[in-house]
Amino acid sequence: MTQLPKLAIVGRPNVGKSALFNRICKQRIAIVDEAEGITRDRLYAEGEIFGLRFEIVDTGGINARSKALFNEEIKRQAEIAIEEADTLIQVVDGQIGITDLDKEVSRILLRTKKPVCLAVNKIDDISHTNLMHQFYSLGITNVIPVSATQGWHIAELLEAAFDGFPKEGQDDIKADETVKVAIVGRPNVGKSSLINYLLDEERCIVSPIPGTTRDSIDISFTHDEKLYTLIDTAGIRRKRAESEVVDKFAAIRTQRAIERSDLCLLMLDAQEGMTAQEKKIANMIEEAGKGCIILFNKWDLVKSIRMEHYLKDIEEQVPFLKHCPKLFISAKTGRNVEDIFKSIQEVYQQSLQRITTHQLNKFLVNAMQRNHPPMLGGKRLRIYYMAQVAVQPPVFIFFVNYPNLMLDTYKKYLYNQFRDVYQFTGVPIVFHLKGRDRREKPPETAEKPPKQSLYNHQAPDEHEAEVDDLDDDNYVDDFVDDEE
Repeated sequence: MTQLPKLAIVGRPNVGKSALFNRICKQRIAIVDEAEGITRDRLYAEGEIFGLRFEIVDTGGINARSKALFNEEIKRQAEIAIEEADTLIQVVDGQIGITDLDKEVSRILLRTKKPVCLAVNKIDDISHTNLMHQFYSLGITNVIPVSATQGWHIAELLEAAFDGFPKEGQDDIKADETVKVAIVGRPNVGKSSLINYLLDEERCIVSPIPGTTRDSIDISFTHDEKLYTLIDTAGIRRKRAESEVVDKFAAIRTQRAIERSDLCLLMLDAQEGMTAQEKKIANMIEEAGKGCIILFNKWDLVKSIRMEHYLKDIEEQVPFLKHCPKLFISAKTGRNVEDIFKSIQEVYQQSLQRITTHQLNKFLVNAMQRNHPPMLGGKRLRIYYMAQVAVQPPVFIFFVNYPNLMLDTYKKYLYNQFRDVYQFTGVPIVFHLKGRDRREKPPETAEKPPKQSLYNHQAPDEHEAEVDDLDDDNYVDDFVDDEE
């Protein structure tokens, strides 16, 4: 399959590379801040200009003299981006002028013999265009004044960068169906190490220092002829531990990564076990309706603990995790890492599973025969039928006489029975209730309304159209006693 041409954005620190990256791909992917060294890993996205589609790479600032944290690793990531790119854009600060670092970066890029454009950034007013002329001394002939914050001359910059690149054949480049997998967890549990092991390359910066990864990094690759997109995320800290604004941005991007993924790999440090922060992340995954696989990393370092005892403790703390696949791995040695893909495919297929209304009602009959709903205030809950109305996550509607007669305990009974029959491994199940006639006044019940959770919401507006298309009289449970 034809590959998209690749554009790398490089330059010294704090010249606006990430702002330009976000402007070109028209998304807020990279974290933008005035502090130096915010971007550390390579960030990838797709862009389009005048019908030409391309891949764009954001890099950290190149500064060979800096003693800043991770400076050598950031420089290495930028060098890899330069090596794999088809065309290059060097970004400089038009307000500050030429620096020695700008000259060093220019020499590096010109030695590659690849097409190079110079983006003179922060030209926020047309009267400032005279500031660009000094930059011709860097030896780059294509010099374009731009403003990343205002979007000025971005099209002209891209047109110069891709001058001579053919557009023919791009119709054959199709967006393959990829499984998006977000790797989430606390800082320093081994998320980036796992990605580097899976890709067999130094794709993400790895350090024992918590908070090394800040951006959400999308990485596409193929395994056993199946396409995956791994999303490496920043570790989610406790609120009081978010000492920098960047940490808050990183947490927000991690939340968005969960929302746009198909499923999540929740990584734990096996030496520390389940902490309050992991419980919070697990709840975030469940509330987002995403599949989940639990990875106990660094298991090779754990001594004198039996797996079954470890698992029992975890499942008691977070009930949803009881239904999720669990793997004991070592991202450093590769122990059980290959099994991750089997679990990903299993959970992904389970999230797409559809069950016919006939099968659901057969299940409902058997469950209610084993355990009838209790009487409340002289009234008994009648469940006429149930139907599935969505996947990812699977959403099911119970058509009942009065929704408030469905006790939380009975709903949990149906939930557990449903799990026993249909599994939905690693996938949250959403149960909604719909009354037969909402204009009719429901009977009074002494019990307080059940606590809202994934499996006891009322039918939301988004499913109203699907629900109304179903006939309430398609199925009636003739085995439940008539209302008093």
